Amino acid sequence: MSSTTLPDEKQLLILLKQGDDHAFEEIYHLHSNRLYNNLLRLVKSEDMAMDLLQDLYVKLWNNRSAIDVDKSIGSYLFSIAKNLAIDFFRKAARETSLQNHLIAVGTELHNHVDEVFFHKETAAILDKAIQALPPQQQKIFNLCKMEGKSYEEAASILGISSATVGNQLVKAVKSVKTAMLSSKDALVIILSILLTRGIN
Repeated sequence: MSSTTLPDEKQLLILLKQGDDHAFEEIYHLHSNRLYNNLLRLVKSEDMAMDLLQDLYVKLWNNRSAIDVDKSIGSYLFSIAKNLAIDFFRKAARETSLQNHLIAVGTELHNHVDEVFFHKETAAILDKAIQALPPQQQKIFNLCKMEGKSYEEAASILGISSATVGNQLVKAVKSVKTAMLSSKDALVIILSILLTRGIN
């Protein structure tokens, strides 16, 4: 069966559920490049990204009978990719050989923690991270990050210099981001952002 005889995504999924190899290959070719590029951006290794991509499609094939043909296969594949990326981070945290990759990826993730600060799903995680800060850093973080005040405004309210506000805010943000990245729920959201933003 050639790809020209596969009229739409739903038909592809119906055929895939029936174990059709050609439908599987068609879905692979339609989505693999974008998935690979996003995984590569996360794990910073061509070999690891390819391994994760192959794991992803093995899972797709093994779980084909459970596919909902009325839902987007793209969203389903990115969901699998997200879970594989989370597993990669957990493994990297345990294995010395992957520590350099964790450092590289951690920098990438740190740059996107701000994007989840105001997700309702992470509100409790963020609040806990803020409460763990020293009192002055708590006040500065809340004023500058949560209320949007400038360094000068925060300095005036707290009776300290703008330089002190800036210095303490840097420390506070670093601590909060580290706490957010240690949370599975926050990590899921960050990875979802990175995986689904259409990087090609």
